[in-house]
Amino acid sequence: MIKRLLPFLRWFDDYSLEDLRADFISGITVALVLIPQSMAYAQLAGLPPYYGLYASFLPPVVAALFGSSRQLSTGPVAVVSMMTAAALEPLAVSGTQGYIQFAILLALLVGLVQLCLGLLNLGVVVNLLSHPVLLGFTNAAAIVIATSQLGKFLGVPVEKAPHHFETVWRVIQQALDYVYWPTIALGAGALAGMIFLKWLNPRLPYVLIAVAITTFISYLCGYGHNKYVSINQIECKELPRLIDEFNRQLATLEAFNRTRTLLKPEIQKLKNQKRPCSRCHPGRLLTPDALLNPKNQGEGSGAQVTFNTQIDPKEVLALHLMAGVIDEFIADAKQKLVNLRARLMEYEFVEVREQDGSVRYYERYHVPYDADTDWHVWRIVAGNKKLDESRLVLSGGGSILGHVPRGLPSFSMPYWDADMAKRLLFPAFIISLVGFMEAISIAKIMAAKSGQRINPSQELIGQGLANITGSFFQGYAVSGSFSRSAVNFQSGARTGLSSVFASLVVVLVMLFLTPLLYYLPQSVLAAVIMMAVLGLINVQGVKHIFKVSVSDGIICCITFMTTLAFAPHLDKGVMIGVILSLGIFFYRLMRPSIAILSLWHDGHFRNADKFGLERCRHLAIIRFDGPFFFANIGYLEDEVLRIVRQMKELKAIIFKCNGINIIDASGEEALGLLVDRLRSAGYKVYFSGIKEQVLEVLERSSLYSKIGPANIFPTISKAIEAIWPEIHEGSNEKVCPLKQVVHKDAPQRQRQTKMERD
Repeated sequence: MIKRLLPFLRWFDDYSLEDLRADFISGITVALVLIPQSMAYAQLAGLPPYYGLYASFLPPVVAALFGSSRQLSTGPVAVVSMMTAAALEPLAVSGTQGYIQFAILLALLVGLVQLCLGLLNLGVVVNLLSHPVLLGFTNAAAIVIATSQLGKFLGVPVEKAPHHFETVWRVIQQALDYVYWPTIALGAGALAGMIFLKWLNPRLPYVLIAVAITTFISYLCGYGHNKYVSINQIECKELPRLIDEFNRQLATLEAFNRTRTLLKPEIQKLKNQKRPCSRCHPGRLLTPDALLNPKNQGEGSGAQVTFNTQIDPKEVLALHLMAGVIDEFIADAKQKLVNLRARLMEYEFVEVREQDGSVRYYERYHVPYDADTDWHVWRIVAGNKKLDESRLVLSGGGSILGHVPRGLPSFSMPYWDADMAKRLLFPAFIISLVGFMEAISIAKIMAAKSGQRINPSQELIGQGLANITGSFFQGYAVSGSFSRSAVNFQSGARTGLSSVFASLVVVLVMLFLTPLLYYLPQSVLAAVIMMAVLGLINVQGVKHIFKVSVSDGIICCITFMTTLAFAPHLDKGVMIGVILSLGIFFYRLMRPSIAILSLWHDGHFRNADKFGLERCRHLAIIRFDGPFFFANIGYLEDEVLRIVRQMKELKAIIFKCNGINIIDASGEEALGLLVDRLRSAGYKVYFSGIKEQVLEVLERSSLYSKIGPANIFPTISKAIEAIWPEIHEGSNEKVCPLKQVVHKDAPQRQRQTKMERD
């Protein structure tokens, strides 16, 4: 029992120093990949990069301690980070304090959903994401994530559009106008270096090597070249107005957010306020919510309650209306802020040295023809903070990571907002399923190679506790990583202690080594993400699905295309895929396989139409495959009656029931009516191969006695042996297809055989 509650105790069964050494080496190896990846994924989620380190601090340890896989590496992953950004960007501005609070709240909700599913032993819920849906979604998500990094990879700052393909098009247009070539050189060099090092030796910390080299180059050549200038040094008449409007719009947005925050407690306070009713029930206390429903009935008396009308019930409605109006203002202010930031970032300035030695900045296409300039392009850096006109930041180089706070995240309760939690609950559920599917998939692959046993429900508990713990230490949603788990397994990890050692390395980096990350180029982080998601693209898997089932292949492709179309809202593609999968599943149940059987060469009875066999004219063997329940009883009845109408000399029907696993009340009643209808038309009805669970249902009802025990046979062969002579009495059928194999083209085959013999 203790080991079931604390599964990590099983690690130490026959644990040796050699195992400890292997876990230590694997942990360090994984950490060297985890550190740069986590910072890149945090930015993908719309968070400052150091929040990726916070999410890599305790969650990997907790997931390893309470999960069932010994090699699964948990932490920030690309798909979950992208889905986090898609869920939060409509609610707040990326990187702001509100956005960070919502990201931590989302991690808490994801953890609670996963923990509940695990404790209730509902790991099977993840089966709603079928393999075709997951494969189509993963391929599309990999493309979306990779292309989302094009702006950073090319050094082109653009604002995100409502649709992902619009953002990509903006990046391409901006890149055609101007790119900073050192940015592309560092990003492409890092990507090529990682691919080469991984091909050379997959065990090498190729990500860390690429990051270290490019960071050193960035430091030496002054890649992140920024200047602080006054607005008076910039020759642009429209710029002061835009900066002033930007600052005012930012202040307006902050004021609306504060007002909305203050309004929520007032609404809740008014809802919870109790007021006495002065009529009918003098001592009864009623809330303002009850005032909105004047038709409530009295307790036990059945009389209508009369409410105290001194309090206007419109108070609550007015506050709700005010909150809705403020939400509209917030959305409008946010969009205006995005547009203003985009206009500011579009400006391209060139430094001009005046004759008196002063420096001024002119728009790129308005530089005096005789100006002393090197034509180096400078851009305004505009984030989510107020712009200081005396210290505007002009970027003349590439974008670097910048300052990373030193130290460990502090323990704090996640920000809780009931209304926001309701809005994030559905995205949390989708992220829980997708993240867990990614984790359990790689865990099963490694378990098959190592001979371990994976418990999906226990893994859900581990992942849920990891996300809950991370939310109390300023972490965002995490999951099991394909790439890092593969590195962990290839490095020889024996137990989850490797994840503990990896987290310890992250702790050391946060405590002592964060200044070394200052000059890390953003294009290299983009290359790290691209490198990670390239391995998620699986074209061969799609081809294999089409070979197995065309309908599943179509579902895979539709999921792929809808995920791309709705990006960055990846959850919509998942939901469409799930709905299509369930639709196909129920369609197959409603229209199961029904076939007329004849004798085949191997002695078994097979589908006559599929194998080109003749049918017996007097006896029809009908096979029904699937559960017999309310949704398909009409289909079965229509098909049976169609067969009866086609066979003019039919005398009897044998229902081969080996494929029926379930029969419900509707199916039992419909089967009884069908038997009565066939017998009233003069046909004899028999059954063979009824399974025990179905036979028990028939015995509990009157249908068993209606059919008659003498008309039920264990196998189709015994049924034919018993009834064939009676059915064929006086028949002119020379050769019965139930006794001898007869093909539909038998005369043609006989002539062909005679010609070959001659």
